[in-house]
Amino acid sequence: MAKKKAAGAAARQQQRRPGRRLGLKRADGQGVVAGNILVRQRGSHFHPGKNVGMGRDFTLFALKEGVMKFSQLKKRKYVNVVT
Repeated sequence: MAKKKAAGAAARQQQRRPGRRLGLKRADGQGVVAGNILVRQRGSHFHPGKNVGMGRDFTLFALKEGVMKFSQLKKRKYVNVVT
C-alpha cells in the first residue's frame, strides 16, 4: 500500500480532446444549395430565418438554393437564404 497519495494523478491521466469545429461554415453573400450546413453552434446564437432549418443540435442548414444573408431584428441575429 502506498504511503503517500499520488499528487495530481487524475489530472495527468486525462486525454486531450480535439476541438468541436463550431462556427460559420458559409459566409455572407456566398451561394448555397439545399442541405448545406451554414452554422454549427451550441445554443441558438444565430436563429433560422427564411429558407433555413435548425437541427436538434442547433445546426442551421439551407432548405433551398440561394445566397446566404444575415439580418438582425432587435437583438436576435437571423440567417436567411435569399433565392
